[in-house]
Amino acid sequence: MTTRWRTKSVEQSIADTDEPSTRLRKDLTWWDLTVFGVSVVIGAGIFTITASTAGNLTGPAISISFLIAAVACGLAALCYAEFASTVPVAGSAYTFSYATFGEFVAWIIGWDLILEFAVAAAVVAKGWSSYLGTVFNFGGGTMQIGGGLTLDWGALLIIAVVTFLLARGTKISAMVSLVITVIKVSVVLLVVFVGAFYINTANYTPFIPPAESGDGSGGGTGAEQSLFSLLTGAEGSHYGWYGLLAGASIVFFAFIGFDIVATTAEETRNPQRDVPRGILGSLAIVTVLYVAVSVVLSGMVSYRDLKTVDGESANLATAFAQNGVDWAAKVISIGALAGLTTVVIVLMLGQTRVLFAMSRDGLMPRQLAKTGPHGTPVRTTLIVGGAVAVAASVFPIGKLEEMVNIGTLFAFVLVSAGVLVLRRTRPDLPRGFRTPLVPVLPVAAILACVWLMLNLTGLTWIRFLIWMAIGVVIYFLYGRRRSVLATRDTTPTA
Repeated sequence: MTTRWRTKSVEQSIADTDEPSTRLRKDLTWWDLTVFGVSVVIGAGIFTITASTAGNLTGPAISISFLIAAVACGLAALCYAEFASTVPVAGSAYTFSYATFGEFVAWIIGWDLILEFAVAAAVVAKGWSSYLGTVFNFGGGTMQIGGGLTLDWGALLIIAVVTFLLARGTKISAMVSLVITVIKVSVVLLVVFVGAFYINTANYTPFIPPAESGDGSGGGTGAEQSLFSLLTGAEGSHYGWYGLLAGASIVFFAFIGFDIVATTAEETRNPQRDVPRGILGSLAIVTVLYVAVSVVLSGMVSYRDLKTVDGESANLATAFAQNGVDWAAKVISIGALAGLTTVVIVLMLGQTRVLFAMSRDGLMPRQLAKTGPHGTPVRTTLIVGGAVAVAASVFPIGKLEEMVNIGTLFAFVLVSAGVLVLRRTRPDLPRGFRTPLVPVLPVAAILACVWLMLNLTGLTWIRFLIWMAIGVVIYFLYGRRRSVLATRDTTPTA
């Protein structure tokens, strides 16, 4: 059987973590992992996407969209928890796929995760720069550099700081994330408690607004509408049931991050116990907060006041400003700035660990897997930081947010399917956590994620397939020949 279909055994994956030159320091506890999960999930989604999605797609039913997305994430989270406790190695879905589906699929999912984390980090860094201008009352962290190009120095600043922190060590990054996470969770609770006094129940009617044809502000038509509505011949995904489903696929972006906890399994002191706790605990906390915020937000203002107008999207502060609570709007902006900081930290952490794992396996240059005196992959961190800094500070990538969603959902599908495969091929493996109701639950996770993928736009699917095609070419030109697995005579075949 050809090299690209060979699997890397769980035992070999774990053994590779002890190689002195590529060894990561084990500093993290379940509490650190929970903080990472909460810190990355509470960010752009709760401060920006909630309001714009309610205004453009779902209306007051935004809370239902959050619940749908949370169920899909919860099903996938249970599968991630089993894998991470069984294969406590950096790389998350990439490493899990290598142990179940083989090298080629592992490369595909690694390439997919590179897209997910890099685009997400760049998008969030741009959002951070925008809030920086709001908090300090200037036009935003941008400047003209000639030739029609604009330098977003605010995005460049946050990426530079985060890169330094990650290079210094994962533990210090966790400590910084904890402090900032306390601030932004406090802001979220403030939103819920203060906003509850300004709820007008009339704003909940109609709960699911009647469908409208796309008007360029969210639902869209043609390739800009959801693939599901496109395939079923609907006019668009602007309000109505199609809008509710499309909204679930959009607010899914707000949950992205709990899977990043799995990328730090190799750096956790007791991964069999702590990784499942971190994944499931962080997801439970943020789901409660998201639903509470969405209920309060849609009760404070009419969903029509949250629609995107002339390219300007509403955010959480909009609802408070319209009710005359200007001081709360300012506090929310500060909370958003803090929140987005930790999101960038954890997204870049996930990006570096995936690239580190691929490099250790030879699918990327092996030199990138070398760790420094602080037990971190410094070279990988600097490269990721540089690439994300350029993307965030120079290129207009705000319209690529849905690429993050489709990439994440694709990873969830493979991880959920991998649980079924590994249960059959390696029932003997010790599992610190076992996904309940196998095979029913993993199959439900796959179906839920595929369903959300179908409710992303046709244009997003086109972009995703192009990115995957580029990855296939790179694998056959570079990774297939340089793979460490290909040179090991003792590697078992699938």
